[in-house]
Amino acid sequence: MIDALFNQSNYIAAKSMLDTTVLRQQAIAANIANVETPGYQRLQVSKSFESQFQQAIASKDLESIRGVQPTLEVDRAALPSKADGNTVRIEDELLALSKNHIEHSLETQMVTGALLKMRLAITGRA
Repeated sequence: MIDALFNQSNYIAAKSMLDTTVLRQQAIAANIANVETPGYQRLQVSKSFESQFQQAIASKDLESIRGVQPTLEVDRAALPSKADGNTVRIEDELLALSKNHIEHSLETQMVTGALLKMRLAITGRA
């Protein structure tokens, strides 16, 4: 029973997405902390991760979903807005922070829902 719950593609995908929002939060925090650092290059979760993750989810192959790991990369599309070469725009980071918070809340609820199912199976109470 427990293995069946933790080996469902939905649970594994939600847990992986939760890990991704944590990594994205770290990137956003680093970007905000370095908003005044000359030459600092904005960080983001790898763009290739998102497409690889979507393909893995579409395949419903558990090992594919587990195998796709998020990484951070420098945002090459971000252009410096100041003469010092820094590519961080505080407005964009605050917007990304809000969006990431919403995603994290949703993913937390998804994982919690799976754990509540296990609790119901064990105790008979929700």
